[in-house]
Amino acid sequence: MIIHILAGGPVELLPELVPADEGDIWAGVDRGVFTLLSKGIVPQAAFGDFDSVSPDEMMKIREAVKKVRLFNPEKDETDMELAIIWALKQEPEAIKIYGGTGGRLDHFFGNVQLLIGPLLKGASTHIELIDSRNIIYAKGPGAYTVLPLENMKYVSFVPVTSHIKDLTLEGFKYPLKNKYVPLGSTLCISNELNHDYGTFSFTEGIIMVIRSHD
Repeated sequence: MIIHILAGGPVELLPELVPADEGDIWAGVDRGVFTLLSKGIVPQAAFGDFDSVSPDEMMKIREAVKKVRLFNPEKDETDMELAIIWALKQEPEAIKIYGGTGGRLDHFFGNVQLLIGPLLKGASTHIELIDSRNIIYAKGPGAYTVLPLENMKYVSFVPVTSHIKDLTLEGFKYPLKNKYVPLGSTLCISNELNHDYGTFSFTEGIIMVIRSHD
């Protein structure tokens, strides 16, 4: 099962949104719920304080969505964090977040934190932050495969902990072997696949992987 979550970011940065495959789930966060409805997609769940929708839009949301979780605007968690907490409890194979980039930078960095937080707590669910030009995800120590993606030429690796130990990149234009990469380094920005697939592995730290195009 894959859970797709749409936030309220700029609609011009959204990839094409389509109804979920059988067994998968759509959820909306704040204005993202109304955006889904406007595209003919009825989410199974909605989260937020809904301070970014009008009373008429809120009425349409209540009429269309069976499970609306309404929260006080003054709370410790963001609306997206509350949605991610719910999604992780469903034990999906992956969580894909749309509409989480391109707007307020504090919201963007908060959403990036939500890629990292579950890893620090031992969760293994793959979580992606997606827009029309980028796919972002975080990984802990291990070995992983990177497959080609249409229109996503670049692959960047960014440390988000104090360091990445023994980073090895194979199948890339700029390979590495057991490299120590400290926090703050730009060594692994704008790499590219030069084989049918690539692999990356490391033994310590958390790394952010960014697939992107110009």
